Amino acid sequence: MIWFQVFQDGPEYEARKHKGTFTPPNISMKDIRAAVRPELFERSTVKSLYYIARHLFFTFGFYCIATHISNIARFTTNVPVMQQLVRGVLWILYWGWQGVAFAGIWCLGHEAGHGALSAYSWVNTVIGIVLHTSVLTPYFAWRMTHQTHHKSTNNIERDETYIPPTRQDFQLPDGKVAVRMDYTEILEETPAFTLFKLFIRQFFGFQLYLIHNRKGNPRYPPGTSHYMPSSKLFKPEQRKFIIVSNIAIGSMLVLIAGYIYQKSWSDAWFYYFAPWLVAHNWIVMLTYLQHSDPTIPYYRKDQWTFARGALATVDRPLFGWVGRFFFHNINTDHLAHHFFATIPFYNLPQVTEAIKPVLGEYYNYDSTPALYALWRSFTQCTFVESEGDILFFKNQHGEAIIEPRI
Repeated sequence: MIWFQVFQDGPEYEARKHKGTFTPPNISMKDIRAAVRPELFERSTVKSLYYIARHLFFTFGFYCIATHISNIARFTTNVPVMQQLVRGVLWILYWGWQGVAFAGIWCLGHEAGHGALSAYSWVNTVIGIVLHTSVLTPYFAWRMTHQTHHKSTNNIERDETYIPPTRQDFQLPDGKVAVRMDYTEILEETPAFTLFKLFIRQFFGFQLYLIHNRKGNPRYPPGTSHYMPSSKLFKPEQRKFIIVSNIAIGSMLVLIAGYIYQKSWSDAWFYYFAPWLVAHNWIVMLTYLQHSDPTIPYYRKDQWTFARGALATVDRPLFGWVGRFFFHNINTDHLAHHFFATIPFYNLPQVTEAIKPVLGEYYNYDSTPALYALWRSFTQCTFVESEGDILFFKNQHGEAIIEPRI
């Protein structure tokens, strides 16, 4: 890839953008299901455990290498200043790769939450609790709201995450009378402030969502939290599971505290918390780009169906082989996952190829480089209209690149 192509839209995105209009799909779930071979639904506990073991091997390997960073720096050069420079570069590399590994652990926990790793529910539960707790995600609480997301994908009234603000939320004038200056006065930001907001969202947004429903559905009251068993997010019969999640998170924090007592806070920061924060950046990017895009619709009321919600998904080859190897196809084949959430991740590439002919033009793929796609969505997906049943994001100038055609 030529360097400047990192800052260019992918041809698939350009093709959708140039259409200018959108007719909602009416594809039969029966036809989609018929395209998938029955054996692709089969879940192998042994195969899943192999992928988990392989992933944890690399995670532990990164940690072992990091414990020798000072020795590697001393071996590389005898100059103290250069040793510090080498150590700094190696720590950054460790945080980056271990952050990828931690995000992959979260992705495997995500698969367990869908029951996609084993035909035995207890196996999925044990794996999910262990993996998600290790990266400080409350397994049951997250799983329950994530299931709601799958049942209501891009339904602006019922979905759980990344609910876009509306014209009314920003108190913008009616679109029929608003002029460019109206949008500029309310929505315009300096690039530095936009970068600051992006930084906060990427590194802290997921935990803020768990703690107090930041960027979650506004139908819930203030203070709504994944850690509160009485939260409106959960049904009364689910509250005992939230307590179990909280106990698991508390146990993990005790283990970390014990590590800090035996070692030091500095060790905990360098080996765990720094890559944990980097992992949050990847988790937020992965999940945000799955459904938030200027060419992807949201629906209200009768215009939403399960199939339309699933099709409001973009497959992206994020980071090439790294995304497939460490993120376990969570973005490369996410559209197929939304149709068949219990199919194991290692079968999803075949499912994607099987359903493409059925989906036709409604299969959404985007080869735009990941970081540019993130910046594009963050800066262009500003708000949606307060009225209407098929909605596309509008930018800071009140402009949408696609209009619905019913």
